Amino acid sequence: MNMSLCRCFTSLPVKIFEERSKEHDKYGGDPNQPHKLHVVMRVKSTKRRPYWEKELIRDLGLVKGRTPVIHKNTPAVNNLLKFVKHLVSIQPLRTPYGLPAEDDMGDSFINSKGELIVRRLLKPIEPKAIES
Repeated sequence: MNMSLCRCFTSLPVKIFEERSKEHDKYGGDPNQPHKLHVVMRVKSTKRRPYWEKELIRDLGLVKGRTPVIHKNTPAVNNLLKFVKHLVSIQPLRTPYGLPAEDDMGDSFINSKGELIVRRLLKPIEPKAIES
């Protein structure tokens, strides 16, 4: 009896080994070209949460709630986000107006939809001399 009870709790569920390519259609995204950056926001409080979740939130820079933080889409970062995914919102960073130039970085911001908006400054036209 003990042996069957132990085997019951240690066996892996079959759904772990199922093909997950169907989920890309459900959640959006292209498995061949994944996005490069995540926009991560803390949406739930860390009060009454274990100390390791509080430390991960602090390490990821999500101490202040509802403030977007950009992280790379790497296996190391994704592994950390996996442990606090119930406390955060993760979206891909979209750039509808293209990547900003070095001069435009100060005038760019991230909106609530996870889009990087660039406010490009208008440059004055060079005045031309009028010949008469």
